[in-house]
Amino acid sequence: MDTVKVTAYASRPDEQASFIRLGKQLDLDIKYVKGNLSFETAEEASGSQGVTILGNCDASEPVLEALAAMGVKFVASRSAGFNNIDLVAAKRLGIRVSNARYSPNCVADFALMLALMVNRRVMVALKRNVGNDYSLPGIQGQEMKNMTIGVMGTGRIGKTVIDNYSGFGCKILAYDTYQNDAVKERATYVDLDTLLSESDIISLHMPLNDETYHIINKETLAKTKQGVKIINTARGELVDTQALIDSLKAKHVAGAGLDVLEGELGIYHTDNRLCGIANDHIAILKSLDNVVATGHMAFYTDQAVDDMVACGLSSLSQFIRTSCCDCEISL
Repeated sequence: MDTVKVTAYASRPDEQASFIRLGKQLDLDIKYVKGNLSFETAEEASGSQGVTILGNCDASEPVLEALAAMGVKFVASRSAGFNNIDLVAAKRLGIRVSNARYSPNCVADFALMLALMVNRRVMVALKRNVGNDYSLPGIQGQEMKNMTIGVMGTGRIGKTVIDNYSGFGCKILAYDTYQNDAVKERATYVDLDTLLSESDIISLHMPLNDETYHIINKETLAKTKQGVKIINTARGELVDTQALIDSLKAKHVAGAGLDVLEGELGIYHTDNRLCGIANDHIAILKSLDNVVATGHMAFYTDQAVDDMVACGLSSLSQFIRTSCCDCEISL
């Protein structure tokens, strides 16, 4: 088969071995661009039929127009989320789009870790330990088997989260507009208000769209149990951050585990030690007792990174050579 030229944006050193191995297998001529896709870097794709990007790249209408003008017909994201891609503009321009399907265990395991850390007030204990304070008052947790877990979003990751929690013997509630029969073996589907009012821990695993934007907000938080814990490893914009902060300060929400945050673009996945961070919410959350905040790293395992590269390159190869793609997003 003929070699096909594609461009890989936001390519990282940890992806390189996978790119080289899979590029040879798929007979792809890959141009690597270290920087993110943007209007300024779109010209790097000149001569490529397709590009592969990550979730922190800019695939807005002006950028897609620039790509289309150079003959790019396919955009394959190596991320599961695709809220950074203007799908309406892509359809208008005739650009076909795909996203990645990678091991769900990476995010599911991380979400459970955050829940355990918040539930057992690990950050509070660690901060005390720095000053050699090993006292017990204020760090008592709960046993998982006595708790009710609410999982919002039961796709591949949400289902795996439910599988993980089932080993603790806790009651599990699920909410999704599309119910998964396999989930019903270990969880009970309920309406959103029931999940909010009965859950001790709420774990978010939904895509970001117009319907889910700020699904956790002042009004929905008011419906939750006193002492609820919020876990978000999906997309930062699912949560109204200021509303969450207010509820944490009021002690209604007892803790939060946040791997994603509103306004994280340009901050997370970047070394900011020598520059300021233009996001006051990060400083506030870090100052609160029972908040575990990590920098969008739940996905970051060896298996998932290899899966992401494989999915991005395979999608481009399928698009270009067969005009069909297993991971195509319906526009």
